Amino acid sequence: MSKCFSLTASRNWCLRSGFTNLGLRSTVTDLGDGTVMHCWVPKVRKPIRPDLVLIHGFGANALWQWYDTVRVLAPHFNVYVPDLVFFGESFTTRPERTESFQAQCVKRVMDANYVGKMIVVGLSYGGFVAYSMADQFKECVEKVVIMCSGVCLEETDLKTRLFPVTDVEEAGNILLPQTVEKMKELVSYTFVKPPKGLPSCLLNDFIDEMCMQYVEERRELLRAIPKDRKLSNLPKITQPTLIIWGDQDRIFPLELAYRLKRHLGENAELVVIKNTGHAFIHEKPKEFHKHLKSFLLNSSVPPNANHQNHK
Repeated sequence: MSKCFSLTASRNWCLRSGFTNLGLRSTVTDLGDGTVMHCWVPKVRKPIRPDLVLIHGFGANALWQWYDTVRVLAPHFNVYVPDLVFFGESFTTRPERTESFQAQCVKRVMDANYVGKMIVVGLSYGGFVAYSMADQFKECVEKVVIMCSGVCLEETDLKTRLFPVTDVEEAGNILLPQTVEKMKELVSYTFVKPPKGLPSCLLNDFIDEMCMQYVEERRELLRAIPKDRKLSNLPKITQPTLIIWGDQDRIFPLELAYRLKRHLGENAELVVIKNTGHAFIHEKPKEFHKHLKSFLLNSSVPPNANHQNHK
């Protein structure tokens, strides 16, 4: 029997409506090389406001991950929220799967919307893309926020048990859940206090709506992250950078935040949010948005930006 109602699809509709009410509109840009990018852009771009790009991670989609943040930041910025390739309505027929390629696609969407200078904020997988944008397009990216994103990981970290999993395929089974059991496992890895009593029918509905498209392509994106990755090869971005992490993150452990701070030195500020995990934007949204707004609305990173905030 076909399913007549989906709570997840209904939630998607509500979020789309919410984005529209916040002054954004849905756009689709054909990049002309087999790549099509969906992006939420301002209905009316205000030249006096900075341009801000929010780049989502693997979980859910841009709508689910960024709605509250857009609500907080839309009064201050021209906000752009792209779907990365193989998420939402974005896709490509090209073979590239690296974060470098994702970064180029996002930049081309910004070019299509006449965005020159920008601030980029990346969450989890989106942090890899934001970091790559800051490296590739130094003249355009003015500030960077990297959130719970293991850009400093090395391929050998998987073997040395830094992560709960020992290989990318195992990580893919959790990050791309196809069963209720794997979805519950993902939730337990993501939250310090996972929501209790989630009914299987609701989780199945979420999987059907959000996790069944481009599964193999997303696995290829995951495989590309650690491949031949060494910290010694990671470029040092020079823009003012805010690093935000949950102290109990089990997807990308806190050690990677300290590693990134050491790598970037005085250009970076590290904020550690206590008693939160990978999903700190949902666990402590007020604290997260306070730190984010403070960094974004300040004209520059203060001289003592190497402190760590453990509030």
